[in-house]
Amino acid sequence: MFKFFEHLKNVIAFNQLDKSKRRLVFYSEGKNYWVHLRATIKALLQNYDTPICYISSDDDDPGLAIRHENYQSFKIDEGWVRNWFFENIDTDVMVMTMPDINQYQVKRSKNKVHYVYTQHSLVSLHMTYRPGAHDHYDSIFCSAPHHKAEIIALEKHYGLPKKALYEHGYEWLDSIIAEAKKRNKPKNSPKHVLLAPSWGPNSIIDLLGSKVADAVLNKGFKLTLRPHPQTIIFAKEKIDAIVIKHKDNPLFNYEANVAGQESLHNSDIMICDWSGAALDYAFGLNKPVVFIDVPRKINNPDYKVIGVEPFEVSIRKKIGVVVAIDDIDNIANHVEDTLKKYKDTIFENNIYSLNNAGVKGAQLINDILNQIKI
Repeated sequence: MFKFFEHLKNVIAFNQLDKSKRRLVFYSEGKNYWVHLRATIKALLQNYDTPICYISSDDDDPGLAIRHENYQSFKIDEGWVRNWFFENIDTDVMVMTMPDINQYQVKRSKNKVHYVYTQHSLVSLHMTYRPGAHDHYDSIFCSAPHHKAEIIALEKHYGLPKKALYEHGYEWLDSIIAEAKKRNKPKNSPKHVLLAPSWGPNSIIDLLGSKVADAVLNKGFKLTLRPHPQTIIFAKEKIDAIVIKHKDNPLFNYEANVAGQESLHNSDIMICDWSGAALDYAFGLNKPVVFIDVPRKINNPDYKVIGVEPFEVSIRKKIGVVVAIDDIDNIANHVEDTLKKYKDTIFENNIYSLNNAGVKGAQLINDILNQIKI
């Protein structure tokens, strides 16, 4: 009950702000999404005289701790208070990483608000996401050409109104690259494998349990398990079983915080399925990926008729190797071979505004704000 009144208090505090102080709102579902908004927010505070309101549903979100004369933060939990608030919010521009607005609990505001979607992954927008996931946004910040092509193809196929598409970039990738420049390349012996699966019924953990971890550790590699946050929630028993089984093995490590970067930089190679983490790893660190060929992560059954090959499908063999499920017993051998094959390889990418997504994002948002009359 106390939390309810605390959230209600924050809603009232927001609504009592002068409209000029709440023209721009960022919403973060939690700490794992702050990394996709941080650089743009900091660039706005540094380069523009633009008041920012930051709303998060997570006590641990670092965005709630920022202190600046042009920045105010509000903690409002997921639930009906947030949903009512968002349906009635009075602001000019709202920036979010949340797909599916206006399809489920979170609705567009009844007021005239310009909604901006910014990417939290490099994966495709037409296979990995549900139909209509981005339909109710006014502007889409694209990380790379494939995002623009996918949105245009979706609009054409479904007869949707055209959205404003902006060449933005990808903040999380920029932060990985920036951190890598501060570090020396790892010289691990034995080699360090990062197991970073996606989530859902066809993910490595759900389908194969501990088989991959067992095979890698039995071969004498070091292994860090870095599951998707949703896997920790929905496949907790399987994660716990792996951790309990290998907790006494000095070569095993478990990392639950995907907002951190330690295992990305400290490892030599990743084992993945259809997670966007593989793309971040390859493009950010020029390290190879062993993809286990589990069924595709399909949330839009119409994706094939859209006419665009999903980026995560087309790129796999360019940044690593694909291993069949029935060849899992040989996964450690594939790791060894892949490390040799891709030693000192530079993986080319066409990400927009590479190393500058924050500055670009701030510029784009400032331009959008200036187009809206106060």
